[in-house]
Amino acid sequence: MTNLQQTYQVIEETIKKPPIPHEPQKQSLKAWAMYCLRDRGFKVIYAQNADFAVETRNGEKIYFKVANDGSDLDNQFGWILWDRTTKNVSFIPPES
Repeated sequence: MTNLQQTYQVIEETIKKPPIPHEPQKQSLKAWAMYCLRDRGFKVIYAQNADFAVETRNGEKIYFKVANDGSDLDNQFGWILWDRTTKNVSFIPPES
């Protein structure tokens, strides 16, 4: 498993078992996702063409977008999706 695949695995675990539950009435999905990733030790940084980015230890950047709808996803980004019906959050890694 590559470092990037391991990073994606940790990100997915962080989103599936977050330190705090996502409560849409209290915080945005973006703010919640950034908080959860920072809490897990990720360096979350500003990204011009995405909602935010995570910088890995070797300096690579993974760009993220958040959405409440799984249609029309651009696979160059990592996606954090909120499903209103199941009240679950999922992570879709970018395709490299």
